[in-house]
Amino acid sequence: MIWDALTLQLGYNATLVTLGATLLGMAAGVGGTFLFLRKRALVSDAISHATLPGVALAFMVMVALGGDGRNLIGLLLGAALSAGVGLLLVSWLSNRTRLAEDAAIGSVLSVFFGLGIVLLTVIQTMSAGRQAGLEDFLLGSTAGMLRSDALIIAVAAALTLALVLLLRRPLTLASFDPEYGTAIGQNVPRTDLAMMGLVLAVTVVGLKIVGLILIVALLIIPPVTARFWSERTDHVVLISGALGGIAAYIGAALSAAQPNLPTGPIIVLVGFALSALSLLLAPGRGALSALLRHRRYQRRVHLRQGLLALAHGQPIYEQLTLRLLRAEGYALPDGVATKAGRGRAAKALRDETRWQLIRRDPAYEAAAQQYDGLTPIETVLTADQIREIDSRIDMRGGVMA
Repeated sequence: MIWDALTLQLGYNATLVTLGATLLGMAAGVGGTFLFLRKRALVSDAISHATLPGVALAFMVMVALGGDGRNLIGLLLGAALSAGVGLLLVSWLSNRTRLAEDAAIGSVLSVFFGLGIVLLTVIQTMSAGRQAGLEDFLLGSTAGMLRSDALIIAVAAALTLALVLLLRRPLTLASFDPEYGTAIGQNVPRTDLAMMGLVLAVTVVGLKIVGLILIVALLIIPPVTARFWSERTDHVVLISGALGGIAAYIGAALSAAQPNLPTGPIIVLVGFALSALSLLLAPGRGALSALLRHRRYQRRVHLRQGLLALAHGQPIYEQLTLRLLRAEGYALPDGVATKAGRGRAAKALRDETRWQLIRRDPAYEAAAQQYDGLTPIETVLTADQIREIDSRIDMRGGVMA
């Protein structure tokens, strides 16, 4: 059953839902990248919670007009209007009052969510509201989703993704250097507003699949995960979109195979699993990579100190240092230097003497800043500079005489 869902063999409707969720995950991952880079991740939380009263009011209005309160387009329009009001309130409180942005976000988030819960309670007392299914907007659900609903979500997610990709250059500039953007004539506040609008669109579109409580995770987890894999913005955007799409695809497929599982939490858990794997295995910033770099650095330090000890004729008591020297062929089991070890130790001592002279000479201040006891001096100074340093050491009767 699960394999059938992952290979899109559960029928046309399940396939459409899964593909729509995938497009939503890609749009959320790409759009959330700029939100993450702009350090405004909490704004998405306020937007998502502000959608709840809009959904409830839209249902009540449609029922009062004699329509079907479960019409997805009407519910999403209500959510968009409510979220837009919440976003404007956050902006107004941040810019026109002494409240910090996080305090403004917390105020709007709690008030709107509380209002939404009250309205949902009222709806449950209505004759048309007892089976409204609006609770699906809290945690997301694809069970029982109509083909028309899935098509609406897929198209809206695709359009949102296209808009994010179209605006990626001004969004990138506003995220990294808004002052420069202003200097070259870019309207940075308008760009910020466009970014918030795209986040709002992703939030509204994702309500039915992920739910308003967890949509913020779909916006933030993919870019955070992508950051482990690359330093370049364009690569982070692409990786984040791919990770968001994969998490949404797998989560929606699993939910389609097991209808009792809520879609939103499954998608978030898949995203977290991908993030945990990236945290461990990413080649540049992962924990395993950092551990290996630390081990390599530790071995280099021990080897360097061991060579200096051999050069001075000092005994070596540290077992790791002795093992490394033996492994490189620089020392015998009893700690006595081999011929190769004596030559390598003399080179290490000569380099250390060179560094000491460089660090005391103001003319080599820039080079001296690169001293860490491990960096080969040949990578910092030219051959002529090294010969000049050596001549000064010889004149002073240094170890290189």
